[in-house]
Amino acid sequence: MFQSKSKARQKLADAITAALGAPDWLESARVDENGRAILVIRADPGDPAGAEALKLAAEGKAGLVPGIEAVSVVLTAERAAPARRHTHSHGAPDLALTPSPKRRVSKGARLSDEALQQGAPQSRAAEVAKIPGISRILVVASAKGGVGKSTVAVNLAAAMAKAGMKVGLLDADIYGPSIPTMLGTVGEEPKGSKNKKLIPVEAHGMKTLSIGYLSDPDAPMIWRGPIVMSAITQMLNDAEWGTQKDPLDVLVIDTPPGTGDAQLTIAQRVPVTAALIVTTPQEVALADVRRGAAMFAKTAVPVIGLVETMSWFEDPTGARHYLMGQGGGQRMADTLGLPLLKEIPMLTEIREGGDNGVPAALGSGPAAGVFHELARNVAIALDQLETKAPPEIVFEE
Repeated sequence: MFQSKSKARQKLADAITAALGAPDWLESARVDENGRAILVIRADPGDPAGAEALKLAAEGKAGLVPGIEAVSVVLTAERAAPARRHTHSHGAPDLALTPSPKRRVSKGARLSDEALQQGAPQSRAAEVAKIPGISRILVVASAKGGVGKSTVAVNLAAAMAKAGMKVGLLDADIYGPSIPTMLGTVGEEPKGSKNKKLIPVEAHGMKTLSIGYLSDPDAPMIWRGPIVMSAITQMLNDAEWGTQKDPLDVLVIDTPPGTGDAQLTIAQRVPVTAALIVTTPQEVALADVRRGAAMFAKTAVPVIGLVETMSWFEDPTGARHYLMGQGGGQRMADTLGLPLLKEIPMLTEIREGGDNGVPAALGSGPAAGVFHELARNVAIALDQLETKAPPEIVFEE
């Protein structure tokens, strides 16, 4: 029994090696008794950004192997041995000539500007073709779930539409499609056009698509990476978002949380104009923002700024209470060299709008003003991308 289990784990390890293409940078791959894959990858110590991208890609591909429940990656790096000098006259070797042992690269290793510039692709224009009928694509991302990313995406899109822009909203959060609930379109189904394309569901002046329109709301989404990307690609390319003469001004994509295979593939294969990162002030959320920023930097997607949610709660006397911490978003923005585009407080009307299917941005209360200011800041940042270089993400040594 023990041998059969060991052989089964070895078969999984061999399948992972095959899925990765048996690269020379893969030092070892093994699978423990719980189905967790442990990969040891040799990375270039002079290119931390490239090492992080390699790690993300390996995690994504290994996670697609049937039978793998989780993936852990250990990065190693080998220092180059110093130039060999002559031995001493008595023939004894110089001990300083012994090659340095391998050292592990800390998971929290910081990315330098130089490494980022060396590892980032120079251009994505030649690699990713534009989607007809869409002028710009803005991804709303978060490296951690539960920070209000979908709420920001829905209200940002609604505020832009209310301001007169032609807006589309794509729910790419396959495993948690909440946009139908937030827009009051649960039960809607996109129709098919004569040329066999999906016609997005109209909601509050926006064209919207979500996997929630195409699946049973009670059915669990147990898809793996390739199927997820196939669904996202179909909703992007096989839908009538706009025409060449009358394109969308912007398509807002609510991406899945995290920095896994789906997020990396969207950044690499979709003609993304820019990204907006959502976080809360608390340190546990901010710790993941760096990872998300590193992914976009590696894939040459401009990040126009950060949005902080749950910034404070204001009691009836007007006093502010910083329940999730104070100033964390601004500190992280300063660290990365990005603007903090808006701090969004805890407001009952934001929650009620999401539950009732009418985004708060469409109202006339304080929340509407917050999201309209965010929409204005985002629109300005997108316009500036065409006239000057986007903000450069800075990773401190």
